[in-house]
Parts: sequence; structure tokens; C-alpha cells
Amino acid sequence: MPTYRRTTAVALAAAASSALLLSACTGSNDAGASDDPNARTTLTFWHGWSAPSEVAAIKANIKTFEDKHPGIKVKVVKGITDEKLNQGLRTGGSSAPDVVSSFTTDSVGRFCSSRALTDLGPFLDTSGIDPATTFLPQMARYTEHDGTRCTVPLLGDAYGLYYNKTAFKEAGITAPPRTLSEFDAAVKKLTKAKGDGFERLGFMPLYLGYETTVEHYGGQFGFTYVDAGGKSNTAGDPAVKAMFTWQKKLVDDLGGYQKLNRFRTSLGDEWGAKHPFHTGQVAMQLDGEWRGKMATDAELDFEIGAAPFPVPDDRAADYGKGYLSGTVLGIASNSPRKNAAWELVKYLSTDTDAVVSFANAIHNVPSTMAALKSPKLNNDPLYRTFVDIAQHPKSSHAPSSVNGGAFLLTLQDHAIAYEKGAEKDLDALLKKNDAQVDKDNEQAG
Repeated sequence: MPTYRRTTAVALAAAASSALLLSACTGSNDAGASDDPNARTTLTFWHGWSAPSEVAAIKANIKTFEDKHPGIKVKVVKGITDEKLNQGLRTGGSSAPDVVSSFTTDSVGRFCSSRALTDLGPFLDTSGIDPATTFLPQMARYTEHDGTRCTVPLLGDAYGLYYNKTAFKEAGITAPPRTLSEFDAAVKKLTKAKGDGFERLGFMPLYLGYETTVEHYGGQFGFTYVDAGGKSNTAGDPAVKAMFTWQKKLVDDLGGYQKLNRFRTSLGDEWGAKHPFHTGQVAMQLDGEWRGKMATDAELDFEIGAAPFPVPDDRAADYGKGYLSGTVLGIASNSPRKNAAWELVKYLSTDTDAVVSFANAIHNVPSTMAALKSPKLNNDPLYRTFVDIAQHPKSSHAPSSVNGGAFLLTLQDHAIAYEKGAEKDLDALLKKNDAQVDKDNEQAG
């Protein structure tokens, strides 16, 4: 799903903005469904996909759904941003959506707590669907908040390490690194200087780099983010301090923030053919399953491989895990067609053929256990690496929050200040982070 993606820092800013909009929602979170799903009706479905191949894939699934449910027609609106989605959920009206999809899993806490989306628990129960066994458990977890499941997963993303096999061979590296000490050594071996910059960088570690964000790194370190009482706990979680310390040392070992940032700002667009991994300007890249297809389409003149991202040396037994996110589906609380809407949500998210065909078409990871086992699922080795990462029992997503993804944006801002050297006392910085997150969450309700 490369066409809609942005760097996570920007996406988190949008999520924070969306949180403000969602705080004004006043829908009911009871099922409140009284419509006849067999009556003739038209549903409005808003989604964010916009690339021709993506739009065609979802259109094909909608067509099959309509064939199976001849009384239901679906009006599809493509290219919907989260900002537009939240406005539609808030204002309602005849043109408002009945069913919505969002790429921002970090917003699920806000969707559920604000009652912008309907509690799907009663629908799942009536349909005999157990989320814990139907969906990949690691993905099912990020579709609920405080016991309310107001979304279900529709495909997912898993993050891992892409590497330039040709560069590895030249540097005498025989296998992808499994631990961060091995990774750091490989980064330095693969880096080639050019003047006061780089001809090739082994890896771009900056938090503003492509996908090298706090939460993606944090998944490998096992961040908990909050304590048992729900308060921010970055200062009390040793894993957070360990990650900040590791990343800062790698930045400094490669020449420091300023040198790396000059190189970063010279690189091509993340979603274009001139992505620095495609051009060979970086030899290793933290990225998701979609990058493999993009790299193949770019017809690179070197061989690439994929593997799980390395883990801290003291967590070597956890190797194979990665950060997870994905697309979520929900029903607008103000929809008068909730039963019909559920039929569409159920089909798109649980019908095995629908899930597999969509995953194959847009190169995402299936979100149901049955689809993951389907013989029809793409068997490309690069892609399958990420299917395996998604199924690792310790792969994870950041916890849901009443304030959406704002807490991640706050931590990211503090992380950037630390890597720049603007903040030098890490313990004090993390305490400041906790105070800010707790204050923001309290204000968000």
C-alpha cells in the first residue's frame, strides 16, 4: 500500500490532529442496529486507497460482495484521508460514511473512547466470530481499546530489514545481522565515505529517516510505554533508555546528527523510484512488506534480501519479531444501516478468499489465521519473510491510547532532541516526556 504512506512523524501529527476532531464526536457506542440487512439499501464506504491497482483490488472485492448480497449496493469513495474521515464521522448526514477504513492504527483508542465508531462486539458475537482465533492475535490487539472493539483488522503491515546482498558480499558479510551488536558492526563495514559525507551509508538511523521511528525501534526493545496504572512510564522502563542510548551511539559513531541529516535531506522520495535503498545509497533499510514489491518493480541492478530487524543482544531469543500495524475497518456510530454495514465489514475482514486476494493484490500481510494458511497466498520469499514476522508471538504494536498516537509523537520529538544533542540528560528528558504525555492524556479525557 505504498501510495498513501507517509513518514510516521507526519502520520502521527495527523493522528494528533484527528484526535481533536474525534473529541467532538457524540455517537452511541451501543450496537443500536435495527435495520434489515436483507432489505434493499445502499452503503457508503470510505477508504484511503488511491493507486489504480489498489482501487481495482478493493473494487473487485466489493463487486463479489454485492453479488453475494444482491439487496446491498455499495457506494465507494476512495482516497479518504483521516482528517476527512473524522469530519464525516463527526458531522453525519446523508453523504456520511456507513463503513470506514483507516490506515492509522494509532487512532483506534480515540475511535473507541470517543464512540465515533460502533462497538463491534455484539455483531461479532451474533456472527459467532471469536476475534482471538479468527484474526492474527497480534493484530486483533490493536483493534480494541479498554475492552471495546470498535474496529477489526483488514490486512496488516510487518516491519523488518531489507539488505543489499551485493554490498554484503563485497563487505564480507555472510548473513543478515541478528543482534544489534552484529548490526552496528555491519553498518560500519557497509558505510563508504565521500568527502565530508557518504557515498553509501550502511543504515540511516535518524528518527526522521524512512520508517526509523521510535515505535518501530521500540518494538524490538519491548517498550511497554505505560505502567500498571495507565501512566506514561518511559522513564521507568529500562528498554526505553537502552534504545535511546543505542541509537544515539550509532548516530555518533557514523559522524553525528548534522552529518547524517545532510545526507538524509539529499536522498530521494520514500515512495519514488529514487528511494535510497533502490539507488544503493543505503545498504540496509528498516521497512515493511510493500518495499519488496517496490524494489522489484524498480528493477534494481543488485540482489536484495529480507530478514527480521535485529534485536538487542540481551533479547537474542526474541529474534524474528517486528513492529506491526495495518488497516482497520469500522462502522460509523451514526449510521442508520449498521446491520447491512456489518455484512460488508464481516465479508471484507473475514472471508478468506477476499482477504487473500486483497493481500496478494496490494502486497500486504493477511490479518486472518485462515488467510495466512491459504495455499493461494503469494509465495514470494521476500514477502513471506514479513508474513513470518507478523506471526511471531512477540511481534507487537504500541498500546492504544485515549489520545490516539499523540504520545508517540511526543516521544519522537524528545528522541530527536536527544539525537541532536539538544538534550543531554536522558533521565530528565524521559521524565519530562512522561509528564507531558500524562498531561495530554488527562486533557483528552
